[in-house]
Amino acid sequence: MVHQLWINRFEFNQYFLRKSQLMIINDIEKFLAWVSEKGIDLSYDTERHKIRLYEKQTIIGDVWLPFSLAFDPVKNGIYNVEKNWIIFLIRAGTAALGYFEEGANTEHKVFRAYMVRKKQGKSQIKYLKTKGKSRAGSRVRLGASEKFFADINEKVSEYLDKYPVDYIAYSCSKTLWPFLFSAEGSLKKDDSRLFKVPMHIQEPGYEILLKVNELLQTINLIPEENFNGYFSDYKEKETQTSEEEDDW
Repeated sequence: MVHQLWINRFEFNQYFLRKSQLMIINDIEKFLAWVSEKGIDLSYDTERHKIRLYEKQTIIGDVWLPFSLAFDPVKNGIYNVEKNWIIFLIRAGTAALGYFEEGANTEHKVFRAYMVRKKQGKSQIKYLKTKGKSRAGSRVRLGASEKFFADINEKVSEYLDKYPVDYIAYSCSKTLWPFLFSAEGSLKKDDSRLFKVPMHIQEPGYEILLKVNELLQTINLIPEENFNGYFSDYKEKETQTSEEEDDW
């Protein structure tokens, strides 16, 4: 049975922080038929794999498509495809990454490094950008930081060399990109397969990696701010309660 699910992004599994609401849609064909009936215009963003919705040339929301679905911009239709992907999630000192074959996780790795200054609560890399060179303890943290990113790049490169990869989904601040990408590794910042996870990750880990993968296999409607109510008259057969949402 198809259903729709409205989730407050501040409560979404207590892992993701966003504003406004996220709507998970199971019946994309019915939703696109509703969009057509409402006279809503749409366009397909190939790079971000999403459908952008417009009302009188004003953006009202985005529909993020799972990697297992493809969009035909000529027919405005959806069809199934078989895809494989890598997900890597990075915060200062913690990273989780894995390879997913048609949505199933076959390999994963979690990295941790001593690279956060206890008093300031910021990574050694960010500290050096503002304060310059530092002392012995800081050099230890910096060395751990360099190894941390080298290990991530090496593992992602291993996946890229070993498996057929269609997408590389990531959550990583761009301030850390210079430390992540290297001339030696297969992971490059201009890789067309890179796809930014449309959620902010607080603390990477294996469980979060699986949650993100689950999210990337759902159809997510993200209304623009002040347009949450615009989609309230779209109804499917069953609506989950907030109590059920906590168990998702």
